[in-house]
Amino acid sequence: MKIEIWSDYVCPFCYIGKRRLEEALEVTGLTDIVEVVFKAYQLDPNSPRSTEMTMHEALSKKYNMSLEEAVNMTDNISEQAKTVGLDYDFENMKPGNTFDAHRLVKLAETENLGGAVVESLLHANFIGAKEVGKIDVLLQIAAEAGISQERAKEMFESDEFADDVKADITEARQVGVQGVPFFVINRKYAISGAQPAETFADALRKVTEEEGIRSV
Repeated sequence: MKIEIWSDYVCPFCYIGKRRLEEALEVTGLTDIVEVVFKAYQLDPNSPRSTEMTMHEALSKKYNMSLEEAVNMTDNISEQAKTVGLDYDFENMKPGNTFDAHRLVKLAETENLGGAVVESLLHANFIGAKEVGKIDVLLQIAAEAGISQERAKEMFESDEFADDVKADITEARQVGVQGVPFFVINRKYAISGAQPAETFADALRKVTEEEGIRSV
């Protein structure tokens, strides 16, 4: 079974949705027989790589709301994150451009490290409040995952994997992705948003039944 996930590393619901999918896979006994593929998507492709603006200031500007309203919004998201064991640090978080982060995942996938790097990027941004738009942060994440620093630097100094990231974003439009996270199971069932784990589990059970897939 193959699950494709369009997501972005500055999307708070993408991390929550990832955790809920993982819970569903565990409950259905499908964890070890499912191939999870992460597809690139950018919530704000025009965002600068780095900024001095806080996340609350950025949200206030983007949604034309007060700082207090932005704080209340992130507080609500943080409460949802806690239900899946994630402790978001919106107070110290900063926005950034994720194009290079998506390129790093493409590189990681060539070394069977894609899943580990995806988790590290989400953790770095939401839990560690690190700026995943910065190359030095990405190099650290690459090193911790076991990717050669020389290889990662070589990639960042070129346009390598840029076309792959753009292809994912183009494909997202073709399959009707209007927001992330967006999950596609065996090109058969689409689930939009960080739905409850049971919603994922129900869809997984339908696919396994229809296609005769046995859990382990």
